[in-house]
Amino acid sequence: MTDHPAPDIRNYLEIRTASPSSWAPDGSALLVSSDLPGTAQVHRLDLDGRELPVAAEDLVALTDFREPVGAGYLPTDPHGGDGHRLLVATDRGGNERYQLFTMPAAVDTPLTGPGELTGLVVDDDHIHRPGGVSRDGRRLAYATNRGDGVDFDVWVRELAGGEERAVWAPGGWTSGGGFSPDGRWLAVSELTTRAGDNRVHLIDLERLGDEPADHDSPAVVELAPHEDAASVGTPSWLPDGSAFFFATDVGREFVGIARGTPDGAWEYVVEPGWDSGCGIDWHGRHLLVATNDDGRSRAELRDPHTLEVTARVPLPEDGVAGGWTFSKDGRYLAFVFTSSRHPGDAWRYDTETGALDRLTRSPCDVDPATFVAPDLVRYPSFDGLEVPAFVFRPTEGAGPHPVVVVIHGGPESQWRPSFSPLTQYLVRQGFAVVAPNVRGSTGYGRSYQHLDDVGLRLDSVRDLEGLHDWIAAQDDLDESRAALYGGSYGGYMVLMGLTHQPERWAAGVDIVGMSDLVTFLENTAVWRRAFREREYGSLEHDRELLERLSPITHVDALRAPLFIVHGANDPRVPLGEAEQLHAILEERDVRVELLVYEDEGHGLAKLPNRIDAYPRMTAFLQEVLGQSR
Repeated sequence: MTDHPAPDIRNYLEIRTASPSSWAPDGSALLVSSDLPGTAQVHRLDLDGRELPVAAEDLVALTDFREPVGAGYLPTDPHGGDGHRLLVATDRGGNERYQLFTMPAAVDTPLTGPGELTGLVVDDDHIHRPGGVSRDGRRLAYATNRGDGVDFDVWVRELAGGEERAVWAPGGWTSGGGFSPDGRWLAVSELTTRAGDNRVHLIDLERLGDEPADHDSPAVVELAPHEDAASVGTPSWLPDGSAFFFATDVGREFVGIARGTPDGAWEYVVEPGWDSGCGIDWHGRHLLVATNDDGRSRAELRDPHTLEVTARVPLPEDGVAGGWTFSKDGRYLAFVFTSSRHPGDAWRYDTETGALDRLTRSPCDVDPATFVAPDLVRYPSFDGLEVPAFVFRPTEGAGPHPVVVVIHGGPESQWRPSFSPLTQYLVRQGFAVVAPNVRGSTGYGRSYQHLDDVGLRLDSVRDLEGLHDWIAAQDDLDESRAALYGGSYGGYMVLMGLTHQPERWAAGVDIVGMSDLVTFLENTAVWRRAFREREYGSLEHDRELLERLSPITHVDALRAPLFIVHGANDPRVPLGEAEQLHAILEERDVRVELLVYEDEGHGLAKLPNRIDAYPRMTAFLQEVLGQSR
């Protein structure tokens, strides 16, 4: 086997990605989000007569902000012009206070900051999240917490004149879910106080009075009402507005596809047996059904009326596809595809010819032949539960190999086989990387998702014990040199593993994790507190439990070296979570390093910060676990 020279980690960190955002109304161009400048910025791919794929550096750059920027085409120019315009959202320093702007889709040079945009909904003290634009381009729905700083209400704004009104304000965390084709109905989604539960309501804007609607309003129809916690998606409408499709798991273990009507009637029509989502093109030619099959994406097109499968969307290999967006005429379906061996680029499927084209080719200075695909295994936990995990094994060098266990955030999330530059670098350096989906992860049914709720939190931590036992049973893996790595909730799990299983884990890397569930809930952004309490327990009723489930309560047991990374502007997990743990460990003379980035929020969004942090992090792992090539 060829022993490829291992590149510097910077080569991995500078691998770029690109994903589609939305089609121009006339289909001539596609907006693409690319991190070519170092953060995700807005680019335009002009498709007429272009040879594909297009190098990322040949995309037309529309923005070059310091902060990540997201954008989508408006259906028409709200001011009556004949040019295409974009709806733009951005925040400052990772604070997640998103503001809304517009800009032309054609600019002479990339715009460099919000001051060059046209302000639409701007109030830097509060958050504004887009929730759909009517097909005639007249109205924008958005959610904001500017009422009391906590609850998110849904507003509708006239894009041309600027008049706006609140249409949904029952309190809590709500968001807009798009208009019906004729603009009469607006869907809104509302999180409840139960973990994994939401409700979707259809607001009849023609019947709505002067006051915003609430649950008892005669202008409101609830979609798929339910007693037990369940997920309900927002509608994808048929063009005549007579019916729509949506994803839900009401009364089911897995999310299937249902057909509904504005009067509230609904029924399941497609149930693939794994969690699924759906979408319809503007003219109603195709119903897309995208399925998460044991972590890997599958997609098919169906006739929206007969539900007959008309095509299976080919993907380059087993991996993860998303960002599905139809061209207005329904002929083309754009999406981003990534896998363990493909960093992530925009692709296009032609529904008429069946052709699959790669649209973009982003820079990658690492030989793709060295990228490793994982094996999917299942290991038994303490109670016999089979826990899925993706395992990356080095292809060179003698074992047994040190192991880095990567734990996803959420916890209502799932590790899926998309590209990770850090994983590929570690494997190239001789580490094995194992990514488990411990109980509480999504993608494996409602029952599995709720196995870690509130008082069951320690059961998910015990899943790490089972994983360590599995590692010990592998001839090519070294359980004595196994480290935990995770971000956000994954960082919390790292700390719980190090404090509850100190004899098993040799090191930890905690990125924006919670060290104390009480101080986390007390100091997280007020608009997030109720949302997180439904998963972890409430300060009012569950304080004793929260203290027991906090890593800092058991910090005297932590003895493994720890590397901590945090953003100073993090609104989700405040910087204090890292600082208080760092202070205690330094006082106890436990090896600990803390990196704080002043211009970051919940994670590292900027390339210069990643280039600073990750080499130091990997050097820490190489030193502590004794692996360097």
